[in-house]
Amino acid sequence: MTATPTITSERLVLRPFSEEHLTERYVAWLNDPEVVRFSELRHRAHSMEDCVRHLAALRESDHMFWAIELRAAPHTHIGNASAYFDLPNRVAEVSILLGDRAMRGKALGSEAWCTVVDYLATSDDVRMVEAGTMSTNTAMLKLFERSGMEITGRQPGRFLLDGCPVDLVTARRLADGVRP
Repeated sequence: MTATPTITSERLVLRPFSEEHLTERYVAWLNDPEVVRFSELRHRAHSMEDCVRHLAALRESDHMFWAIELRAAPHTHIGNASAYFDLPNRVAEVSILLGDRAMRGKALGSEAWCTVVDYLATSDDVRMVEAGTMSTNTAMLKLFERSGMEITGRQPGRFLLDGCPVDLVTARRLADGVRP
């Protein structure tokens, strides 16, 4: 894969995540139980040092990691999106985190998600875009639908959320021109 590109939508700019995004505000998102409720990030405390190491590891990989910013307020970091690649199979697994709670309810997460999925689904290097979420994450399930993803499976009880088993729901979108 190539380096993480900058991609844009009507209201957002998704820039390659860089040191400028490594702020105490960002680390606070990762430690906010409401922000990471449906994420595997919820299982541990995060520090600036952890985030610096994670960014360095991503830079050494073929994965893409974006900072989601507002076009109307350049460099206003509101969340992140990522794509992890299985290069031999030309599959990208995507995820998103809208960290700034004040930005919720404005369809910005949906816009960012659809922008990333559309970008990947039209890339020559990707034949399939995949994602997974907890069955209780209704907002993410709606994002799957909005971005043209189809539900491909369910793994009963895969996660524990508040001590209760919750299913994993997986989805995919085939790249443009690819047949199942």
